[in-house]
Amino acid sequence: MSVADYEVVIGLEVHVQLATRSKIFSWSSAAFGGEPNTHTDPVCLGLPGTLPVLNRAAVDSAVRLGLAAGCTIRRRCRFARKHFFYPDLPKGFQISQFDEPICDGGAIKFRLHGEPHEVALTRIHLEEDTGKNIHAAAGVSFVDYNRAGVPLCEIVSEPNIRSAEEAAEYVRAVRSLVRYLGIGDGNMEEGSLRCDANVSLRVRGAAAYGTKAEIKNMNSFKNVRDAIEHEVKRQATLLDRGERVAQETRLWDPARGVTQSMRSKESAHDYRYFPEPDLPPLVVTEQQLTDFRAALPELPEDRFARYTGPGGLTPQDAGVLIADHEIAGYFDAVVAAGAPPKRAANWVINEVLARVSHIPDLAFDNPGLEVGPSALAELINLIEDGTLSGKLAKDVFARMWTERRTAGDLVKAEGLAQVSDGAALEEICKRIVAAHPEEAARVQSSPKLIGFFVGAVMKETGGKGNPKAINDILKRLLGS
Repeated sequence: MSVADYEVVIGLEVHVQLATRSKIFSWSSAAFGGEPNTHTDPVCLGLPGTLPVLNRAAVDSAVRLGLAAGCTIRRRCRFARKHFFYPDLPKGFQISQFDEPICDGGAIKFRLHGEPHEVALTRIHLEEDTGKNIHAAAGVSFVDYNRAGVPLCEIVSEPNIRSAEEAAEYVRAVRSLVRYLGIGDGNMEEGSLRCDANVSLRVRGAAAYGTKAEIKNMNSFKNVRDAIEHEVKRQATLLDRGERVAQETRLWDPARGVTQSMRSKESAHDYRYFPEPDLPPLVVTEQQLTDFRAALPELPEDRFARYTGPGGLTPQDAGVLIADHEIAGYFDAVVAAGAPPKRAANWVINEVLARVSHIPDLAFDNPGLEVGPSALAELINLIEDGTLSGKLAKDVFARMWTERRTAGDLVKAEGLAQVSDGAALEEICKRIVAAHPEEAARVQSSPKLIGFFVGAVMKETGGKGNPKAINDILKRLLGS
């Protein structure tokens, strides 16, 4: 049998670090970085006699995420203790949620190959993060507890993802949603968005699920896709040989391009869950839900519908723009400043994004941005009114980016406006045609030769001639 003979079954657990100032149950800073073990306190270190106090900002973030994903928000839920014994967990248990998560159901919506798609969710629950093990080259390991106690939302999907590509797009959509809501930065490299994948295979047509392996250590969309693709091939090879797939946790090694066994996979009873005795039940009121619903921003799929409405953008362009709320916000600000939407989308996608490697720099209200929305709108409108040709505009844009000058200033100070004077252009065109009689005689049989004359006229005008006007004059003169 081949991989094609099996159905791939994937469920994802995405952990989102919430952008609160302090940790979920204590007062230490939740900021990324800092010297090891400097963002700690007696509570997150699990010292005797300490008690957790719930951070309301973390609850608010979880509720907003649940509402955006169409979840049912529990009006009353509880935290639980999840026991496991690793050096990065100072208490010997993690405060999480078990049978009473704050959010039930819902779905993550996105586009796969341009088509609407969604993956159903099992739950979204709140929990605290663990510390971080640091393994030194000399075979010695250290533990940094700065991350211990940072608030997390764990988003658990149903096992209805069927390909590595779909899984990567799902994670990308989660990151986008988190950033739209402003509840986290979604930075996978820094670990503020982490993904575990449960992967299994079953023969096509079979009803029962196969044995799953969990993959960890995937810190990019590419790693999610590559790790799952490798695991699918690994499991298919085992099954073809008549061997069993072990239920285990595996690590992804991006350097070698393989998953490798880490430990046997625990089941729920192994964690010995029981209700957290030091925290009262969490209550969310109807008024709070009403207020949160009213305050939700325009979400990615809603923005897509607005952008692709009657006379709007292509699905491809809209998909690029909604991928990150900074990009979409910048585009909206360019249009609000007076630029036509279709031309604005073209410039944002092909020129602005080509120069920006770090998307957060695109915040449309960032005064340090090289070309702000109003400046780009001015440039686009100079193209619309015929002051600049497309080629001239690109040259002007490059100077705007490096010199921090406006298009109007550059055009006025350096005479960059394109030549649109009909009489002046006609005189130049007549001169060029007269200088090349052989080519002029061949235009009727070789229409593409007109490009030769257009190029010659553009050279004569220093690249400032109006291309449309030049084409019209040459076609009339050459009888083409």
